[in-house]
Amino acid sequence: MASGYVLNFTPTGLIPTKAMTPHVPVSPCDIAREVLGAAELGANMIHLHARDEITGEPTHRKEVYAEIIRQIRKENKTLVLGVSTSGRRCPGFEGRSEVLGLTGDVKPDFASLTLSSLNFNREASVNDPDTIQGLASRMREAGIRPELEAFDLGMLNYARYLIRKGLIGPPYYCNIILGNIACAQADMLSMGLMVRDLPAGCVWSAGGVGNAQLWVNTMALLNGGGVRVGLEDNVWFDEQRTRLATNRDLLDRVLMIGRTLGLEPYTHREAREVLGV
Repeated sequence: MASGYVLNFTPTGLIPTKAMTPHVPVSPCDIAREVLGAAELGANMIHLHARDEITGEPTHRKEVYAEIIRQIRKENKTLVLGVSTSGRRCPGFEGRSEVLGLTGDVKPDFASLTLSSLNFNREASVNDPDTIQGLASRMREAGIRPELEAFDLGMLNYARYLIRKGLIGPPYYCNIILGNIACAQADMLSMGLMVRDLPAGCVWSAGGVGNAQLWVNTMALLNGGGVRVGLEDNVWFDEQRTRLATNRDLLDRVLMIGRTLGLEPYTHREAREVLGV
């Protein structure tokens, strides 16, 4: 396998609105277009959130996810596609797991699995044990790989607990997300401790919340990991918040940093092999 890294692109997320930034894609067509452009630049894994095209609000409806995936795969069949099962705006298990019912050409490769409850600035993400284990079990039954999300050290201990219970299996992939107000912060010690506690053989990427994005992406590349980058986590280009970023801005910058270090993202086929899809 050629040397490379996972470039996990997060174009939309739950939080950014058109009022917050005109650059966030909301409709299935706009999200798919943004993803395909990112894939041409080098993104090899995508973390999708669906939005209601009329209201712009997050939606768990699998039909919306299906339309996004259909449009992407019409043009690119090798890109690794992941979907969200977040409970921040959709707390019920059936709603959160609805997207795991997609099959055939619109079946996702991955689905997010946040490993514990946590607080964000203005809201909580509640992930009780039954829900986490239920989502992991539903993913296993559907043949969809879990995209583990760890915001703090204890979440990685819970990942090993899920492994012991046989609910998740290798190869493992994890997003380490640093800089959230109530979780591990964006510094080398926090990243080092979390990388140390990853399950054996785990492929990982790291993303930073808000101003932490650039620092965390850079630390991840320096430490042999991949990157998670996009408007989901940060809508500003500069730390002083004088310039709104586009997804292209954020991708170009992290690609430049990687190339300065002699690194290139995996090709789409390489990423599929590394991630076991």
